[in-house]
Amino acid sequence: MRAYLYDPTGNMTVLVEGEVSAEERRTVADGLMARCPEAEQLGFLSGGREGCDIRLDMAGGEFCGNATMCAAAHFARTHGGGDRLVTLSVSGEEKPLQVRLEQRADGFAGRVYMPLPLSVEEVRLGEHTLPLVRFAGISHLISDGILARQEAEENIRRWCAQLGADCLGVMLYDRLRGQLAPLVYVANIDTLFWENSCASGSAAVGAWLYAREGKSVSASFSEPGGVLAAECDGENLILRGSVRLKYEIE
Repeated sequence: MRAYLYDPTGNMTVLVEGEVSAEERRTVADGLMARCPEAEQLGFLSGGREGCDIRLDMAGGEFCGNATMCAAAHFARTHGGGDRLVTLSVSGEEKPLQVRLEQRADGFAGRVYMPLPLSVEEVRLGEHTLPLVRFAGISHLISDGILARQEAEENIRRWCAQLGADCLGVMLYDRLRGQLAPLVYVANIDTLFWENSCASGSAAVGAWLYAREGKSVSASFSEPGGVLAAECDGENLILRGSVRLKYEIE
């Protein structure tokens, strides 16, 4: 077993390569996350199946766009590098996904062809009505200047249960400034992080903007770890970001 820390726009991700049984994964994940306090999430890599180059299983079974980009970069890096299209199967999503990578001096620029949302709707949570974007492996509430950080933190676990979501993000979005602060809760492993960037959350905001405006959108989001961008035309949802290997975990 080998483990690596990847940096996709600051959303530090541990990837574990090698055979780890389902029964051992929680123990392995807890140990590695304790050794890498800067890490925000962890996934397990295994061989590709059914035409895919590689398989990614997140520790909580959720879908993660940034980790998907990391897994694609790991495959490219360990198979000669260079520009390429990587096909992956990932937890939280039934269909294979593709990531287009461009080699850079310190890593890769990536375009993740994200799954389209199952729905874009509005939900009533207490005194607030908020947009909710549901993907198969994660759902995101979008707060355009409505929620404060403390209110989001105090309520996200309850909202996750109320909405029947396995994993819930709250995206604090400032549309005028193009700023996004992502809070993500994974119920299965009870982790809660203010993430440095969130790929699926950024894509969710892009899908919501498309549904709201009724036309193709291309938006950039300034997040604590850097800039992510999303494009949506109703048929395609594309997340653009970057990823680099930070170090192999000894």
